[in-house]
Amino acid sequence: MSDPLLFEALYQGARHVGFDRPEPGAKQTLYRVADGTLAAAFIATDGSAAAVRAAVTERSEAISVTSGDPEVRPLPPLLPTATGNALLSGFMGTHKKKWGGRTAPEGEFTPPKWFFKGFGDWVRLPGEALNVPASPVALIEEPEIALVYVNDADGTPHYAGYTFGNDLCDIGLHRRDPGYNPYCKLCDTALAPWLFLGEPPASAAGRVTIERDGATAWEGSFDCGEDALYFRVRDMVGHLFSFPAVRRPGLVNYVLLGADEASFHDGFRIEDGDNIAIDVKSHGVTFDNTVRFVSPTALV
Repeated sequence: MSDPLLFEALYQGARHVGFDRPEPGAKQTLYRVADGTLAAAFIATDGSAAAVRAAVTERSEAISVTSGDPEVRPLPPLLPTATGNALLSGFMGTHKKKWGGRTAPEGEFTPPKWFFKGFGDWVRLPGEALNVPASPVALIEEPEIALVYVNDADGTPHYAGYTFGNDLCDIGLHRRDPGYNPYCKLCDTALAPWLFLGEPPASAAGRVTIERDGATAWEGSFDCGEDALYFRVRDMVGHLFSFPAVRRPGLVNYVLLGADEASFHDGFRIEDGDNIAIDVKSHGVTFDNTVRFVSPTALV
């Protein structure tokens, strides 16, 4: 059984928080909150599901809606309205498959490479298009865990929970020259709206299906839990938050932990219009996004 969860959504133009994920058509209770209320709850409490729920619902107006109501528009977890106050980044080469199945030895920590993906409004939700440059070398889908942190007024990061994402990137460009990696990562990233309230999972496994013209073009399994990683999460995160730039007061950090091998390693090549569906079977999370190759407007 997975950890308890919550989500934020806009309903009739106002921000709300929900604490369950009912079946389609079932009734669902939402609590109206101001921007930043949920983030403040993780700072002011111990971060447990009960404490956060109490902090959010104590003075909030409750409403009942039907699950699947089109007026309920999910948001990325804890995303501030001022989306420049959120940072999406992650770690490279963390999976054991890239280290011969080994785990990092105890002792001196050599950190993995880190990358910047974008700000809060660069995050895409399930069902939204993932835009990439018009002529990628070779794309790769990367289903992985995203940890969510919010910094308090002193810049101290508070762990809120985890969700799942697709860190789409141009691995072909990276392989052409690792120095091109910042360009490689300038592809949209999808995050599921569900925030699981618990420690990063030891196991998070599922399946990817890529459809082309309505038919399955490729599919394969993945495991992105901590037990599948070479590095320990506490070491990676501890090193990242040693840098003042990511400890800016009020900043929300989405931290991608790294992915399993995927379609690219099987010789498959993603094309414009392909739909990537990710089913995290261990946590009951499914989401899909269509890839769009985008040609920029010519500079004058």
